[in-house]
Amino acid sequence: MAEANPNKHLEITVDGVAYQRIPIKTRVVMPDDDLNAFVTEYVPAGTLRDGDILFVTEKIVGITQGRSYLVEDIHPRKLAYFLSKYVTRTPYGIGLGMPETMEMALRECGTPKILLAAAVAAVTKAFGRKGDFYRIAGPKARAIDGPTKGTIPPYNKSVVLGPDRPEGVAKDLRSLLSTTADIAVVDINDLGGNILGSTLSKAEEDRLVRILKDNPLGQGHESTPMGIIRRA
Repeated sequence: MAEANPNKHLEITVDGVAYQRIPIKTRVVMPDDDLNAFVTEYVPAGTLRDGDILFVTEKIVGITQGRSYLVEDIHPRKLAYFLSKYVTRTPYGIGLGMPETMEMALRECGTPKILLAAAVAAVTKAFGRKGDFYRIAGPKARAIDGPTKGTIPPYNKSVVLGPDRPEGVAKDLRSLLSTTADIAVVDINDLGGNILGSTLSKAEEDRLVRILKDNPLGQGHESTPMGIIRRA
């Protein structure tokens, strides 16, 4: 029987349709894990039904792609120290508000793009507008996960980058599972979310963001890095 994570709801109604968001509890994924083996371990044949959506967090995809780095192994440049001081931190994650995560953003997105994003954000923030930094820096910057106290070890001391080729990952998983269900690689937190890659249309992706808007997988030690969307 499906159970919601603590302080989360199993069901939500979007556009007049009720959906279940069924969390899939797993062990902690490690860098030497194979994503395909990990997914099939917890989503065996017959689990998914027609019309389901399997959503997988960007973090486990990035980890299994070797995109997890211990904080102690990242050596930020002076620019990373400078820029990180101006990032607004929230209770939901450190974002780029530490030199190590900012350094990885500079490497991932390129220094010119991050500098442009920072310059525009500095101007528009003065007029009360928020979010321009990530709009310009793009999904690669937004998907970088930094360490927090609520993160499961060893990732409470790691920086995890967003996944490489998430669209291809979604298609590969659908083929692997031999399913008609759709697959989505998602970046969801308590502030909102994005679909990084999927087998869905753009309109369906927009609806999926609204279905997941309250982050049913949670933000801490739930150990539910995957879930199934199913019409209730």
